[in-house]
Amino acid sequence: MQYLTQATKIRTQIIKFASAKTLWLDTEIADWDTYYPKLSLIQVLAEPTNLTSDSALILDVLNKPDLAAYFINQIIANPQIEKVFHNASFDLKYLGGKLAPNVTCTLKLARKITREVLQVSNLQLKTLATELCQFSDVDKEEQGSDWGKRPLTQKQLHYAAMDTVYLAAVHRRLLEVYNPNAVSTIFDMAANGSKQTKKSEQLSLSATKVRVAFECPRLFYLNQRFGGNTLFLPPENAVGIGNTFHQLANDFLRLLTEEPRFVDFLKSTTPQSQIEEIASRLQEIFYEIKFYSYLQEAIKKDSSQAQALFKVWQGLQGLIKHFAELLVVNRRYCSAETVVCKTFLSEERRLEHYFNLPDNTQQRVAGEFDCLVYNFEKKRLCMVEFKTYQPADPSAQLAQVALYSYMLWQKKKVAVDSAVYCVLPEFKEYQYSWEQLENTVHQLIPYKLQQMRQWLTWEPPNPNPPPLTTQPHLCKICPQQQKCQNYFVEESEGEKSSYEENQQEKVEQNGQTGNNHKQPFNPDEMAQDLVNTLQSFGINVDYHGAAIGPAFIRVKLKPQLGVKVNSLLKLSADLQVQLGLANPPLISPQAGYVSIDLPRPDRQVAKFEDYIKSQVLPATAPVKIAIGVNLEGQLIEADLSDPNTCHFLVGGTTGSGKSEYLRSLLLSLILRHSPAHLQIALVDPKRVTFPEFERMQWLYSPVVKESDRAIELMQELVTEMESRYQRFEKAKCADLSTYNQRSPQPLPRIVCIFDEYADFMAEKESRTALEQSIKRLGAMARAAGIHLIIATQRPEAGIVTPIIRSNLPGRVALRTASEADSAIILGGKQTTAARLLGKGDLLYQMGAQLYRLQSLFASDIRLTLS
Repeated sequence: MQYLTQATKIRTQIIKFASAKTLWLDTEIADWDTYYPKLSLIQVLAEPTNLTSDSALILDVLNKPDLAAYFINQIIANPQIEKVFHNASFDLKYLGGKLAPNVTCTLKLARKITREVLQVSNLQLKTLATELCQFSDVDKEEQGSDWGKRPLTQKQLHYAAMDTVYLAAVHRRLLEVYNPNAVSTIFDMAANGSKQTKKSEQLSLSATKVRVAFECPRLFYLNQRFGGNTLFLPPENAVGIGNTFHQLANDFLRLLTEEPRFVDFLKSTTPQSQIEEIASRLQEIFYEIKFYSYLQEAIKKDSSQAQALFKVWQGLQGLIKHFAELLVVNRRYCSAETVVCKTFLSEERRLEHYFNLPDNTQQRVAGEFDCLVYNFEKKRLCMVEFKTYQPADPSAQLAQVALYSYMLWQKKKVAVDSAVYCVLPEFKEYQYSWEQLENTVHQLIPYKLQQMRQWLTWEPPNPNPPPLTTQPHLCKICPQQQKCQNYFVEESEGEKSSYEENQQEKVEQNGQTGNNHKQPFNPDEMAQDLVNTLQSFGINVDYHGAAIGPAFIRVKLKPQLGVKVNSLLKLSADLQVQLGLANPPLISPQAGYVSIDLPRPDRQVAKFEDYIKSQVLPATAPVKIAIGVNLEGQLIEADLSDPNTCHFLVGGTTGSGKSEYLRSLLLSLILRHSPAHLQIALVDPKRVTFPEFERMQWLYSPVVKESDRAIELMQELVTEMESRYQRFEKAKCADLSTYNQRSPQPLPRIVCIFDEYADFMAEKESRTALEQSIKRLGAMARAAGIHLIIATQRPEAGIVTPIIRSNLPGRVALRTASEADSAIILGGKQTTAARLLGKGDLLYQMGAQLYRLQSLFASDIRLTLS
């Protein structure tokens, strides 16, 4: 037997169990005779061929509710696994209740057969094991053991393990009596499933879960562990209508081929028929045949459903109109009698595929798509997903449909496009061609699946939990926001400030860290002016101190009772006018207060030399880049080996300090790492950002200034990445750090700093080639030790696409030209970068947290670089 007590090992074993077809289960309960019984052990048997305790596994879950919940979510709630208990009603009290699907109770089966037919004295498991299956030396004494006491004795563990062995043997014997044909089916499948589990040792994932992992790794983790909702729905989206819509959409497609009224109408159409006319008639027929009666019956049961069903009908009208457009196109190529069956392909919509992962294991992914259509004009199949809402993150939706198209290609061996039909609030179609998916997303799937499996091995309070979402706006509409905040403990920016305790001490600290200057202004007076101004608007607040940064001071205000935070957030423009500010102040809710950032009248510079000194770190040292100085005068850095900060998107308009930021970032690298351990690739189309660095020893290649050479450079980096992965595979290493620890010839990290990415996006050919390479590197290059820092002063949606944004998790926004540009860099509705002060004033986004920093300024670069 295996007796598992460590959470990580138990979780890993549960993942293996999730691939089984049948499991024989039992539990041991502590304090069962009190008012407070609790689950102590879960016994599992996956191999019923071995009638000894050796094949049983015992999971110790005493006082570990998270592990019990994970077992319930992955095993008990999984309809694909048959769960066999002797007395299911008892065990399921502690394992998910009556909602557990696909459960077999051998006690119920024995009662059906009857004790007289079985010729046994009673139907208890131990009796059946002895009298029906001829087990000898069956231990009945340990049943009354104290299962809440630790450590357990070997006798207790043997007793617990043998319960599942008895159960499997009794199950087989009962089936031989009751249904002989079922015996070979169930037990052969169990044996085969056991072999498969040993071979792949994997958790079964769905395409929907992959979508969730793209949206937010932590929500994916919480759902796998505890279950719960995973749908990001903005408040304006309709809620709770998805299942109804999908059911009626399926009814429409079925009736389209079966209902005589549909068939007769389509026969009366011609290739020249108008789309509006066909769509209107199809909607009318479906309403009369199906929707009206469905509506009446639903309202009769619950009149409050009327509004929701009106939304469903709106969505169905848009969908039917789109289908009518497709039928009109295809009618030109086939007859009225065959156009429906040749347009809407009826076949099994459930898919599964075993993906080969980079670590030489396999991962099963399953899912069910909504519809498969054929477009004669494009000569292409298209897999369609229906959504009753607009996606909060289109790139995550892309990942989901890309999986379906790939699995369909594996099945049919023909190209399959993908589409998402978002039917509400108005019909909108997202189209993805096979070529787009094949060249980008499909290549990333194995790496993403491996990453998802790695996230699931994390246990609190260990470091490096699943990373935060790269789309912070999703946090505001997260269905498990409270659970996430409680489970993943993060430091907030507001918790780090200490100025309010002692202003003089803060000045001295600044002097020690590089901001050694006198302060000719009084922050308390500035704060009092702000408080008085707010009072003039009828907003009463209490002043809770201020924190001083090089460019601004942060005033901390606590709204008095009855004052809504939203009333402060709306006053940005009014405060700009009343206080005579060049830009509207940034106003943000914090933990316990509202912060208002006011520009300093004597703005200071964060000098590079005050924070970073020249030194040569060992090859094993983390490679960090300098981001900026926070309100406490501390330098904030980002570790490039961290998945949250492995690649960066940097945006800022003219005068924002973007070029100086990139130069200081580059200096922070080369002053601390030798050329043997670090190589730099520079792309400088404007030829003025990196002139001092053109002869340095760290260069991966000469500074790139032309678009053709930029394309070549990116392709070279892709080739280098692939070459490194081949080396890692041979050395049985997962990443660069592990490889360098084992190899006598360590490989250097490569950092590519790409200034003004938009300049290369004007021509279609260069745009496509660059985008492909950046997508691949952004998604796959971290473990190979290759990192991208992509900068632009024009972060437009057509240039910085959702796929590129999703693969550059680190974000730095200096002042942007517009709120739209700010939202492109930071995601969601983060428009505050448009109100920064310029000259190095920046917002650093790490996951859902946003930090306002001042970048370092290197005034005079005089280094021996050649």
